[in-house]
This record gives sequence, structure tokens and C-alpha cells, in this order.
Amino acid sequence: MEYISKYRIVIISCLVIYITFRQNRITVCQMANNSSSIMKRIYLILCLLLSMHTYATEKWEIFELSMKGPKVENPFTDINVRAEFKYKNYSYYVDGFYDGNQTYKIRFMPLFEGEWNYSVHSDSPAIKSYTGTFTCTPPKADNHGPVSVRDTFHFVYADGRPYYPIGTTAYAWVHQEKKLIQETLETLGNHTFNKIRMTVMPKYYGRYVSNEPPHYPYEGSQDSGWDRKRFNVEFFQHLEKQVDALKDLNIEADIILFHPYDKWGFDEGSIEENRFYLKYLVARLAAYRNVWWSMANEYDIMNKPDSEWKSYFEQLLLSDPYSHLKSIHNGKGWYNHSLPWITHLSVQTPFLEKTQQWRETYHKPVINDEFVYEGNVPFDWGNLTAEETVNRFWTMYCRGGYASHGETYRHPENILWWAKGGKLYGKSPDRLAFLHKIMREAPRHGLQPIHTAWNKETYLFKNDSYFLYYYGNSQQASALLKLSEDKNYTLEIIDAWNMTIEELPEVYHGVTEIELPQRPYIAVRARSISSH
Repeated sequence: MEYISKYRIVIISCLVIYITFRQNRITVCQMANNSSSIMKRIYLILCLLLSMHTYATEKWEIFELSMKGPKVENPFTDINVRAEFKYKNYSYYVDGFYDGNQTYKIRFMPLFEGEWNYSVHSDSPAIKSYTGTFTCTPPKADNHGPVSVRDTFHFVYADGRPYYPIGTTAYAWVHQEKKLIQETLETLGNHTFNKIRMTVMPKYYGRYVSNEPPHYPYEGSQDSGWDRKRFNVEFFQHLEKQVDALKDLNIEADIILFHPYDKWGFDEGSIEENRFYLKYLVARLAAYRNVWWSMANEYDIMNKPDSEWKSYFEQLLLSDPYSHLKSIHNGKGWYNHSLPWITHLSVQTPFLEKTQQWRETYHKPVINDEFVYEGNVPFDWGNLTAEETVNRFWTMYCRGGYASHGETYRHPENILWWAKGGKLYGKSPDRLAFLHKIMREAPRHGLQPIHTAWNKETYLFKNDSYFLYYYGNSQQASALLKLSEDKNYTLEIIDAWNMTIEELPEVYHGVTEIELPQRPYIAVRARSISSH
């Protein structure tokens, strides 16, 4: 939020007053004799200048209001603050939140350029209701807005730019020491990842992540019990600082709201307490354009009934005025993804052959957020080769879905990217960036996969104008392409591992057989150039 600052107002005021004195040739003696009229003039000038104190916020950025409240027994429950934001015929209702030091805040993300009106209301007589306006200015070049679903199975930024998820996972990176957090952000800044799965609550997973977090979400302690009606504002200020840092890197924060890997008892709240937590969290974070809501990681391991999860989704729907993307991640069980509050599938499986089936069943985008991690730990979920990681990404994409990366290479201090962030050591990230480049060069609309079973053809196509065939870990010597007889095509052989693109010298049409280099991870791209 930008505004004409108080310092600028003082400077302008002094300059205008000086000019007023000069123009009217007021001497010190005259000022003494006519102090009443002169002070009235100065007062009117200051009022005019103060009326120029206007606010401006960039589209899809954060407009924030802050107000002081009285001392009360519990500021999280005793005082409620809310605002209504209006633009033409649109109205958005936003909850405020307590941010410590008797301060209450309201955050809002404007979705339209132009003048907005707002009105603030509180149930506390000490916080007066008031109204105001601000101007929403055009977004900067690197601000594409929040991500939503497009064309049923894909994603798009609010400005219309296609969004192709190249996700990664670092569950507890925000709960590490400052130096490691900064190293994680630097690593992300040097790679193509544009989504990261991360937990709100600290995570415990044996030797790989067992550290105490720098802050706890509630007042109290594990021994004396957590007061779930009193939040530790430092915890949430720290969390949103990292979400904001991700926003500056154009990385979506896929925020996991609940998870079962907990030694502190944070997952043991009642439905009422957990809804209270969700309402507070959404009030703080929903105005960040890069937020996604992942209701849970491996939700079925937490042994909560579907009615409870429904209650939490209802709270998200009530509290989030922007309808951020929402998912729930499975362990061995399977959630009903056809429910209307689920915007996309977030699945865990190494078996990729059902991707097209899930698309056709649920009519929603499919992200395989955990198909096993690249690494070398002695567990089957964390010792995938880099080659197979790349292969599974290409397979998911060419079956019409998306995927997320994770890395679990052994480390002398047990700093595994998948848990704590830090540095990346694997060979897949550069090759995933290469895949991202290939996808950004694909048609924006109308791209779909062939419906196929396991070990059959895997490719994307748009009508008869674009084809992207992928042959996986096959080392076949040739490929048979069924192109249109009515169009000419250029063909390129793409090596997904070596990151090369070789354009074949001829022009092709109809049923065509071409030679392949007889090594795995080869793709062929066909693009029409004319009709004949």
C-alpha cells in the first residue's frame, strides 16, 4: 500500500505557508497583531493538504488497515473486526485479526483497478466504525495475480497467462533457523519451481525432522497444554513473512493446514478450535495472491470423519473471499474429489496410469504431489533416481496431469530438502525446468492427452496441429506417427534427460515413421506449418 507520506505533507505545508506569507508580505509584527486570522488561514491550508492523503494499492497486492483497540481479557475472542470492500456492484467481506500490541488489522487483495470504498465495523465501542477509499493501480510486470483453474484440467494466472505447476516439497522449511530459511529461499530463486508444499504447523519425522520450531502457534506449552483460543502472533508473523518472500519469487505457497506428523499435539484440537484456527489463519493469509489451501497431508492417517473435513472446508469457504485453490492430499485412502469445494486433485501414488481416468471422472486438474522422492534414504518413498523422477514428470504431463518434486538425499546433519529445505543436490531440477520450457511453448488452449492404458502410447495433442509424444524409458529404434494427410509438419526429437532439441530437416505429413536414438527419455514434437 502506497500513500502520500506525512513527511511530504509537512514539507508541502511549510512551502505553501511560506509562499502565503511572501505573497501577502506578512511581517513578524503583522503576524503578532493578526495571529487569529493568520492561524485560521494556516489551519485551512493544512486541512486541504491532509485531504490529499490518499492510498493506492497495486492490483492483486495487499491493502492493509491497522487500528488500535483497548486492553481486554482475550483480544482473539473478545473483539471482532470486519470490513466490507466495494467496487461498483461487487462486495467483499473480510475478517480482521489481532496482531499483538493492542493492534487489529484487516488485509484485502483488490481484484479490479479503480476506486474502492470500504467500511470497517467492530463489536467493540472502543474501535469506531469508519469508511474510506483507496485506488487500485495496474499490476507490475511480474505480478500475474492468483492462480485458478482454466479449461477444466489446467491452471491460469488471473492476467490470463497459463500456469504450469512445477512443484516441489519442503514441508517444514519455515520452522528452521533463519540461516537455513534464507538458504532455502536462495535455492528456490535459482530454480524453476513455481509451487512449494509446506505445512503451517511444525513437523516431526524421526531423525529427519525433529527440531523444535522457533515459535509455537499457541500460547502455553506442550507440558501445560496449549491455549487454542490464544494464538502466538510471532508464529503467524513469521509464517506470513515467508509466504511474502515466496510471492516475491512468483512461487505459489501450497499451504498444508493439517498433517499427522506431530509430536506437539497441534492436530488434537476440537472441531470448534480447529475452525477458529482456520478463520484466524485465513484472515492473515488470504490476501496473499500466491496462497493455495491444502486441507491436509495424508488426511486419512489422521482418522477424522468426512463430516469433520467438510466442516473445515465450509470454514474456508466462509472466510476466504477470493476462493483460493483448495485440495486434500491422500495417504492410502481416497477422498471424494467430486465435492464442489475441491478445485483440483492432489494425489500420492507412484502409479501414473490412472491420470487420464481421474481427469475424466472428476473433471478437475490432477497434480501428483508425491509420486516418490528423488534421493537415497533407505525407504522406498525416498530413493528414486533422478532419471526416474524426470521420467515420471514427463509421463504425468503427457497424460494431462502435473507433478511435484521432492528430494531426500542423505546429509551429515540430516538437512533433507523434503523436510527442512536448504540446498538441492539432485540432477532433476534443471531437467524439470527444461520440461517447463517445453510446456510454455505448447498451445495455450485445447491441449489434451490421448486416453490410454499403461504401457501404451502417451502423448498430448491439439486437434491435428500439435503433438507431443513421449516414449518413457523405452529404447525403441523408431516411432510411428499418425499425422494428418492435409497438413505439413516439422518434427523435433527431444531428449528429456540431455535437454536437447533436434529438428529433423524434412517436412512430414500422414502416417510417418522416423528413426529414434535408441535411448530412454525421448520425446517427439510435431507442429503443423501449413495445409496442402
